[in-house]
Amino acid sequence: MRVALVNPAWSFDHSIYFGCREAHLPLELGYSKALLERAGHEVLLLDGALDGLSNAEMAERVAAFTPGMTVLTTAPTYLFWRCAQPELRVPREFLTALGGRGGRTVAVGPHGSTTPAPTLGKLGVDLVVRGECEEIVAKLAEAAALEEIPSLAFHRDGDLVVTGGPHATRFTDLPALSWPVEWLQRHPHHHHRYGTEPVGPGAEVEASRGCPYNCSFCAKIDFRDQYRRRDTAIILEEIDGLIAAGVRYVYFIDEIFLPRRDLLEALVERPIEFGVQTRIDLWKPEMLDLLGAAGCVSIEAGVESLTEEGRASLDKKCRMSTDDLADRLIHARRSVPFVQANLIAVAGDDADMVKAWREKLLAAGVWANDPVPLYPYPASPDYRRLWGEPDDRAWERAHEHYLGQFERLSDIQEDEPLPLTELEAACSCR
Repeated sequence: MRVALVNPAWSFDHSIYFGCREAHLPLELGYSKALLERAGHEVLLLDGALDGLSNAEMAERVAAFTPGMTVLTTAPTYLFWRCAQPELRVPREFLTALGGRGGRTVAVGPHGSTTPAPTLGKLGVDLVVRGECEEIVAKLAEAAALEEIPSLAFHRDGDLVVTGGPHATRFTDLPALSWPVEWLQRHPHHHHRYGTEPVGPGAEVEASRGCPYNCSFCAKIDFRDQYRRRDTAIILEEIDGLIAAGVRYVYFIDEIFLPRRDLLEALVERPIEFGVQTRIDLWKPEMLDLLGAAGCVSIEAGVESLTEEGRASLDKKCRMSTDDLADRLIHARRSVPFVQANLIAVAGDDADMVKAWREKLLAAGVWANDPVPLYPYPASPDYRRLWGEPDDRAWERAHEHYLGQFERLSDIQEDEPLPLTELEAACSCR
């Protein structure tokens, strides 16, 4: 089968989107391509930002390819599935331009994973994949009866058919990815790296997937939940290929980059720098020293609240005191040039206490952000505590709640976010 894989040309005007707006590698589509080609299928992979194409231009390329199936993602990359933009106007824009010329249309991503029925309705696709998509996309290309494939949602004779819950890919043995040199040259961005001028292209790599913790604010229930480690030899093969292509920085998109001696010792010997997101309370000082020696130049560490009660209310299951967390962050800063402690707005965290703690860390070279409000994503425990299981209005409900509760948004968000109904009506999603 001829299969087109599409990461749309994203825009976020008037969105509450938290994620970085630079171009990143579409890892989920890269894995899908590798598995499809391994099975003998012909694949066209397009990325709006990395190809420098508009959604209309990509639609014409897909139509000229005459695929039997077109797959597109509803969030910019796997890196941002947990903080995806709520609105579906961009993928709908691509599908409208495609105009039925792409064969069977399939949406993958966090929206269909949690709320399949409204995702089908808003996009007008033939089916959605629930959960991690690469193995399911490969099964779809084999043209088996849809009812025999797990983790799908589609309409048949006017009724919604769901063939099971969200899928978790085996992941541990997913193949090493390689990317077009032109894409890497168009990827100068070094994700979450500050205070230095990037030298050479950047890239994203996945060493593990999922997280063994269940913090209340984390949107991962329906995708990327179960913790798995990718085979070290495969990770190193992928990184060596990136180094050979000129990449000088990689960002590990892992939900939680845990201490892993064999990988870090192998990276010590390689001319590559990297960034991670993690929990600082899970790292002993000796392993933080190895992390820095291996080439880590950026750590984003989730602290969230400055009181033990606040962290407990978020189900952090953190065994360190606030002072111990500060000491561990400061230790990390001795060998890692940029260390950030993430804080969120938690009831009970005194503003003066937060200010003093941030000043203490800043004096030691560690950045701690001004606490920001969090969006109750439908795939998070917070959403389900407020409203129960997500229904067809889950995204609208979360959006209305968020806009009504907070007067100030994060400094990376739009100043004038619009209601979700307006965002999606603007591109005829409804």
